[in-house]
Amino acid sequence: MKGCTGRAILAQKRERVFTLIVKSTEFIKSATKPAHYPEGDLPEIAFAGRSNVGKSSLVNVLVNRKNLVRTSSTPGRTQLINFFQVNDNFMLVDLPGYGYAKVPLAVKKDWRPMMETYLSKRRNLRGVVLILDIRRTPVEEDLQMLAWLRAFSIPPIIVVTKCDKLSKNERAKQSAIIMARLGLEKSDLNFFSALSREGKDGIWARIDALLEAASAEAAVVAGPPLQVID
Repeated sequence: MKGCTGRAILAQKRERVFTLIVKSTEFIKSATKPAHYPEGDLPEIAFAGRSNVGKSSLVNVLVNRKNLVRTSSTPGRTQLINFFQVNDNFMLVDLPGYGYAKVPLAVKKDWRPMMETYLSKRRNLRGVVLILDIRRTPVEEDLQMLAWLRAFSIPPIIVVTKCDKLSKNERAKQSAIIMARLGLEKSDLNFFSALSREGKDGIWARIDALLEAASAEAAVVAGPPLQVID
């Protein structure tokens, strides 16, 4: 009975997460350092990727909003860590894009410590969606981001965007290049198109799994409720 009850509770939690995702999302604040991060213990799923990789479009499609995260024709424009609350369930965190040559040198120097501090010290962080353009070979910053995630034991969700722009054969060729460059398996890749919305459900399933694990971990840490004995 306990096992059945546990599975039922987990199923209810999973259903609630997906319902909330399409129901309400809200910008909370921007930050550059821990003192400015939102307070509270909501789990966070962060989104990272090279400038102009389609990060804003991915986030907007996932939450069914046109302009929750603004898309820009100027790559590298986002230079803050932006926090969005998905109802009362979790935070979606938009990390600054990287790899754009025209970003001022001072901004580039700030990016590394800002990212490393957030990834290494943010206890709320449960996973990072690392976004790659199917048409591009991963750059050094992509390798650095993945190395950080591995070093800090942060589960990555690898999303390959703009898949509608290549043929099936071209997709297979570019996927092989990405896997070789980052040391990944095909099962690690989540293919996505903002145009056709291919991959949306699969990405949410992986995010949900991380949130489910966070929920289970919190329950273990909290322990069973205290019993009052008369």
